[in-house]
Amino acid sequence: MKKPIIIAISGASGSGKSLFTQNLALKLGHNHQHVLVLQEDHYYKSQDHIPLEKRADTNYDHPDAFEHDLLGQHLLALKNGEAIEYPAYCYKTHTRLDTSETIQPAPIIIIEGIMLLTQIQLFDHFDIKVFVDTALDVCLMRRMLRDTQERGRSMVSVANQYENTVKPMYHKFIEPSKTFADLIIPHGGENFLAVDVVSAYLYQSEKGISAHG
Repeated sequence: MKKPIIIAISGASGSGKSLFTQNLALKLGHNHQHVLVLQEDHYYKSQDHIPLEKRADTNYDHPDAFEHDLLGQHLLALKNGEAIEYPAYCYKTHTRLDTSETIQPAPIIIIEGIMLLTQIQLFDHFDIKVFVDTALDVCLMRRMLRDTQERGRSMVSVANQYENTVKPMYHKFIEPSKTFADLIIPHGGENFLAVDVVSAYLYQSEKGISAHG
């Protein structure tokens, strides 16, 4: 198999990264043989050594919360045609699970996460760097809906976390990182013109990856 194309999709929490990733994968024909989707969130560090009641105090919007060295090793392995043990993370217990999933490489690999473009050491693995640029008030509303409905959080805890860490970390790390993006995409995950542009690039890539594998 030829070396895969790796697309990094970044942006603020709630910006629409996941929806853009989903729509791009669907456009490309999302199946395990042709498109592989990874999430940076799976690489949050294990916190088994920290008492459960203290884990909520961790700043999860700081680059140090992630094990980016492991992510880099996994991306290199996938580029070399090797399988990886993809970690799993539990948002309720705030730590990595003991189980992992064996993942095989694919011609197109999409990875999405908030801190990807803050990690210059990962850039050699990325063929395309995308930043989904969405107004922060919209991101907050989306994050509140997601965290209360999917992660069992209260609105008060989500709002406090947003003011104490999410917003300041966005301005310190995430917003400046968009200067490294090859494409800056407004209007979130439903920007279908941007989906068409990125997918067209992949179709015509000099790496010779076709839409049908």
